[in-house]
Amino acid sequence: RRCVLEASQQLTEIINSCLESETSAKSPEPTGEAEPADEEESALHCLWVDKFTPRRYMELLSDDYTNRCLLKWLKLWDTVVFGKEKAVKKAKPSAEAHPPFNQPKEQQNKWKTKVQLTEEILEAELDQHKRPKYKVALLCGPPGLGKTTLAHVIAKHAGYNAVEMNASDDRSPEVFKTRIEAATQMKSVLGANEKPNCLIIDEIDGAPAASINVLLNIIHRKDGEGEAAAGTGRRRRREGGLLLRPIICICNDQ
Repeated sequence: RRCVLEASQQLTEIINSCLESETSAKSPEPTGEAEPADEEESALHCLWVDKFTPRRYMELLSDDYTNRCLLKWLKLWDTVVFGKEKAVKKAKPSAEAHPPFNQPKEQQNKWKTKVQLTEEILEAELDQHKRPKYKVALLCGPPGLGKTTLAHVIAKHAGYNAVEMNASDDRSPEVFKTRIEAATQMKSVLGANEKPNCLIIDEIDGAPAASINVLLNIIHRKDGEGEAAAGTGRRRRREGGLLLRPIICICNDQ
């Protein structure tokens, strides 16, 4: 253990010296003496996974196909969340006029790549509330694959404030429902320019069946639900409104 600690300390010093030499080459201006000492102290006690975690989309090392699909799905929410109209792609005239080998349409679809087929599925028509067909994304894979990092980076990249909750911590369905509705419905009071929330539910495979049913009810909730209450709207307020924010679920066991 002592040898491992010494080796890791030595590597940390080498990396820090390389980073310092790069920053000093970029900005030769002298800085205050008190701040670097604090930064060095915090750097020594910072885990490598936190220090070198990806901050931007281009820094992700996970599967590019998965990254693109998740980003494309999240951007489908732009119409309802940000009020942006969906961009319509113009079909290429050359491809329509001269299909390869004069194949029928069914045979052309047969030879489409996995990426093309997934993009067509994701680009399905939005529902009557301008939401995407699939309301929830599910990331699955072994621990350490970068699922949570991917969700946070893509949410930030798409202009959202990532709100993370652990499904296995909230065993009570009532608490689970309250936390989901707080993240997806309540508006921030911190400022007018506050970003909309994107809910990330980690360890969804550890949640009890009652909590999963609560989540499904929130996803499949209709706009007219609760309006049957005569004039008062009490039931509507109790049931909650329509789901208008994206939810990303993460699990190890699909």
